[in-house]
Amino acid sequence: MLKDGFLRSTAARVLSAVLLLQMALVYGFARNEVIPQNRPLSDVPRQLGTWQMQQEGVVEQEVQDVLKADELLTRSYTSTEQMMSAHLFVAYFRTQRSGQAPHSPKNCLPGSGWVPALQDEVRIDIPGRAEPIEANRYVVAKGDQKSLVLYWYQSRDRVVASEYKAKFYVVADALRYNRTDTALVRVVMPVVDGDIERSQKAAIDFVQSFYAPLRQHFPA
Repeated sequence: MLKDGFLRSTAARVLSAVLLLQMALVYGFARNEVIPQNRPLSDVPRQLGTWQMQQEGVVEQEVQDVLKADELLTRSYTSTEQMMSAHLFVAYFRTQRSGQAPHSPKNCLPGSGWVPALQDEVRIDIPGRAEPIEANRYVVAKGDQKSLVLYWYQSRDRVVASEYKAKFYVVADALRYNRTDTALVRVVMPVVDGDIERSQKAAIDFVQSFYAPLRQHFPA
């Protein structure tokens, strides 16, 4: 009876799922991976809609060593129409089979002194895309400063906010397409005078401006 009860338990189902996942990983990751070619992120336009690049950032070598991304893009843009500035960060990984994987911004922000004040998900309509994309939304504070952070994981035409879904799709893509390339896309927008709604409106406008041009730099 105890044995039969265990087989029907939640623990048994979870254990079975883990074993099946391990089998899928062994099969999917045993093959030589297809490493798709991508357009360099450095070629992302300096002008994105009403947003003009103001500064090309530099990622310090020790940070690059931690991130282990194949390509990094870090830039500041401003819009005279929105009267706001925004920071765009993209980390692209051609493969995740050698221990390379996106680092969640929610783990990095507290280490930089930023404390989350609000966290949820938002849906953003993209011109020319049938379905809106889902992004993580954080409002973080550091002393008197506040910023709005949007980020997501992007692989081919897929955009997901959930880290768990992103990891699931790594396995699914390894099995189906024999590839594990992905990107972390993050936008940081300052919150001026506590007006989160204004910052979010500007951030969404920025995302809508760069989404299609940036998409061209990821393999189809």
